[in-house]
Amino acid sequence: MVVVMGPEATEADIAAVVSIVETAGGEAFVSRGVARTIVGLVGDVEQFGSLNLRGMDGVRDVIRISVPYKLVSRENHAERSVVRVGGVPIGPGTMTLIAGPCAVETPEQTLQAAQMAKAAGATLLRGGAFKPRTSPYAFQGLGEQGLRILADVREETGLPVVTEVVDAHDVELVASYADMLQIGTRNAQNFALLQAAGESGKPVMLKRGMSGTIEEWLMAAEYVAQRGNLDIVLCERGIRTFEQATRNTLDISAVPVAQRLSHLPVIVDPSHSGGRRDLVLPLTRAAIAVGADGVIIDVHPHPETALCDGPQALVDGDLRELARLVRELPPVFGRALTQSPDPLAVN
Repeated sequence: MVVVMGPEATEADIAAVVSIVETAGGEAFVSRGVARTIVGLVGDVEQFGSLNLRGMDGVRDVIRISVPYKLVSRENHAERSVVRVGGVPIGPGTMTLIAGPCAVETPEQTLQAAQMAKAAGATLLRGGAFKPRTSPYAFQGLGEQGLRILADVREETGLPVVTEVVDAHDVELVASYADMLQIGTRNAQNFALLQAAGESGKPVMLKRGMSGTIEEWLMAAEYVAQRGNLDIVLCERGIRTFEQATRNTLDISAVPVAQRLSHLPVIVDPSHSGGRRDLVLPLTRAAIAVGADGVIIDVHPHPETALCDGPQALVDGDLRELARLVRELPPVFGRALTQSPDPLAVN
């Protein structure tokens, strides 16, 4: 941390900054320039943050040099991580396709969607048993019944399951069925849920908050990591902006930025960002081209009757193009599509 003193700062002002830092157990190194003086601080940054240094006489600015998210930062973990979900790797060198129905509705619908997803090259099955919805009257998911359906479909297809958890009290239940816990955009700063997911022992997919900055996204991941769980995958799913032509605005630049700042894998959700079937494949191309470690896509056998997000779900014709896309495009960028897992590796 660096304290920048203003040109008007006196020696007494500088001495006061040094004194308060040393009293807090830190060290202060004074560097005097032609126009202004800088005080470099070494010690507990969080402790320094509580000292109200900006409010002291002569202080022009306080700049944090190190990042606040220590465990997920590349400062302390230079190599990018690979997270394995039921034997399926997500990380550098591969491109992982996660696909399935946005919501679990029936055993038949879920199995059909899973088979469609697997035929397109998916190695992980997405499906929501608990659905946080904006409207209290919208379909909220089947709960534990939906989890049982997902477990049955995993047994049938061999695809490990990624499913959302929406409440800290449900983490143990969802973790008993799922191979990976998903935390959605509405819960991206539900700190009790993040901590509970971190204690679950399961890999966690953390979607970016719809109005969250990249730093807030990484700080949310830090809540999970702080509970001893570094098996975290970040998911860029579009942010809320003034634009209404799409459901959300896909921040494609967030992928390389997050990969530079954090060692965690970063994937993209082209379904929830665009919100329209015709946008999913173009956004998938963009995600692969920018270096995403994977994509998560909605699939439904009959989207016209879907209880949740039917307009963005891919159908047979789209899936044939998706299969070609994920087979041919990743190698251009030095990646290989992940292969189906060893059934014995699935929980």
